Amino acid sequence: MSLVATATRSRPISVTFDAARIRTQFPILQSTAHGHPLVYLDNGATTQKPRQVIDAISRYYESENANIHRGVYQLSQTATHLYEEARRKVAAFINAAEDKEIIFTRGTTEGINLVAQAWGREFLKPGDEVVISAMEHHSNIVPWQMICQATGAQLRVIPMNDAGELLMNDYARLLGGKTKFVAVTHLSNSLGTINDVNEIIRLAHAAGAKVLIDGAQWVAHYPTDVQAMDADFYVFSGHKLFGPTGIGVLYGKREILDAMPPWQGGGDMIESVTFEKTTYADLPNKFEAGTPNIAGAVGLGAAIDFVRSLDFSAMHAHEQALLDYATAELKKIPGLRIIGTAAKKGSLISFVIDHPPIGSYDIGVALDRQGIAVRTGHHCCQPVMDRLNIPATARASFAMYNTRADVDALAKALSTLVVSESANRPAPSQPALHGEIRFPKPSADSPDAAAAELIEFFDFLPDWDARMHEVVGFGTHLPAMPLELKSEATRVHGCQSTVHLFGVRRGDRLDFLADSDAALVKGLIGILQRVYAGQKAKDVLAFDIEKFLHRIGLEDHLSMGRRNGLEGMIKKIRELAAGIVANA
Repeated sequence: MSLVATATRSRPISVTFDAARIRTQFPILQSTAHGHPLVYLDNGATTQKPRQVIDAISRYYESENANIHRGVYQLSQTATHLYEEARRKVAAFINAAEDKEIIFTRGTTEGINLVAQAWGREFLKPGDEVVISAMEHHSNIVPWQMICQATGAQLRVIPMNDAGELLMNDYARLLGGKTKFVAVTHLSNSLGTINDVNEIIRLAHAAGAKVLIDGAQWVAHYPTDVQAMDADFYVFSGHKLFGPTGIGVLYGKREILDAMPPWQGGGDMIESVTFEKTTYADLPNKFEAGTPNIAGAVGLGAAIDFVRSLDFSAMHAHEQALLDYATAELKKIPGLRIIGTAAKKGSLISFVIDHPPIGSYDIGVALDRQGIAVRTGHHCCQPVMDRLNIPATARASFAMYNTRADVDALAKALSTLVVSESANRPAPSQPALHGEIRFPKPSADSPDAAAAELIEFFDFLPDWDARMHEVVGFGTHLPAMPLELKSEATRVHGCQSTVHLFGVRRGDRLDFLADSDAALVKGLIGILQRVYAGQKAKDVLAFDIEKFLHRIGLEDHLSMGRRNGLEGMIKKIRELAAGIVANA
């Protein structure tokens, strides 16, 4: 096949929506996990990729790969055509007025940062206000905090109710002459709430403010028309639209993008360069410094072709029916509580299990053993968790290829988990705080000696599954921590489950108690108590805990969230030990 021929794509064939047929186009959905058919319910984190996208990326690297723009040879021109054709597909997909309003980024997060830095530094000044909502992902909070700190602007927050709905009357009252920018999610990644972005934009524009909409969770499920909603900026990620990772889109109205300075400098974003002065390229190149993710753009274009080949109305009806069915089935499970009950919801269900109390991490591990993939933790929405007074949730998020069978598998596994935990879990021991508190005794003469015993024990175990079983087992023998000791002062932050740690000085030694609502974290506490409890404070500080954790394999197998939580506990223990040494 000639290079010219490879630049031409056949039009996708329109199909009637059929979830079973569509599943066959996603190779990974034919796989297994722990001996069970894979039930993939983590589409809010990333979607799986159809064969059409995989083939487009492979074909690009096999026969179309070259750097784009300025190359006079045919291969470069082919790659350039594919890249710019992807831009045209994106523009049509979200109904942008023109292709030049589409800026390729690494993803939603980079798109928001680009706007915050380029628009914010140019137009925000001390006393101005930026408005975000209480349900934003960290990527739509932190960039605005950073730019407000840099410019002297103030950050204001739209509150939400217990159902996870924005209080629109409060939003209207926040807007005023000082309001310069509003940034809000289209569909909440932690609650599933669909926000009325048309009204949010209308009110913001009436106040003279610009608006950015985070569409990361929206675009794979609903039609997107940036002109109809009158958004000034709209951002989303390719990997949540059945495309590859590392590619995303920033849409911006041309007149606003033209008025913004570049964010990054380098190749391809310049018109001319001298040592005295640089002038910048026109849109969209001005905001695409350096070699872009060409293959990612090609893959995104193929993903859009795939989605546009489907009956969007039928797809939406299928997903909505699936969400309704899943909501009804999960409500039947005793002790399970759905988090996020807005009147308008889409694509996901977050939940906790209160009775018996089962931590979100433990829910995720139990489901994984049944081949069911869900997301656990705070979902990069810690303010949401704080607002609802919960540490974390489990989240099942759906896509076009999910079926009722997936929901049935989820509901059955959760029901089984609740029954099992109710039958096997001993009643929690929470003694009142009176008399002497019982602290764990030292397990060895020093932290190094205790660590050596643990290393020897773990070395006898054949694999990580066996080690994990034993780690959880350590947590079943923790000394009870009185309820009165579980306060904000003893809370360990950074964990994705609730953790409390209380320590006292005993001569030159450290005694401490700790507890968590997650079985694995209890096990980690058990390990820390074996190493540190009752030891001399100076020895606690001298002990190389990182080397020990690496030696027994914990660092390689804990999720990022669990590593952060473990580090938080270690930090608090070391702070307590440092206080003892300082006051010796």
